[in-house]
Amino acid sequence: MEELIDVLNENGNKTGEILTREQIHKKGLCHRIVVIAIIDQQGNILMQQRSKNKAKNPGKWDVAAAGHISSGQTSTEAAIRETLEEVGIKVNEEELEYILTYKNKESVEEDYIDNQIYDCYIVKRDKINLRNIKVQESEVEQVKLCKLKEFNQIIENGNIMERDEFYKKIIEYLK
Repeated sequence: MEELIDVLNENGNKTGEILTREQIHKKGLCHRIVVIAIIDQQGNILMQQRSKNKAKNPGKWDVAAAGHISSGQTSTEAAIRETLEEVGIKVNEEELEYILTYKNKESVEEDYIDNQIYDCYIVKRDKINLRNIKVQESEVEQVKLCKLKEFNQIIENGNIMERDEFYKKIIEYLK
């Protein structure tokens, strides 16, 4: 069964309409996404490389997890679900540090329009052990830990998902 998502108005409030992910993107309707960065005490950022089979930005690097908020879910519930699904890390609501919300609208291809509100979180961990990461193979090619210098290089070379507003906050957070 395809994921159902709440349609939002331009202010981010639910309209009462619930559609599939495909329908929402085809019509370019506003909906909410969560993005989660996981950072350890040494300043390493957990990065994932998106599956080469993804429709949008295949093979590009991204922070630990990101995904749509399912109908009826809260932002934090979706962040917890997405982090567990994509990289196998269980986080709880208290660990999710809300960083910012921003909006972006872009036409990806003819019948695929992103009109999304992003809720961004940082999770701080003492240590991240890559051997304990269990990636969702349909979503993630591989994971790695990046220091701030490498993170900036990935941003500069453009081999990363476009989340500039969140990346600026991550950089500020690490300095």
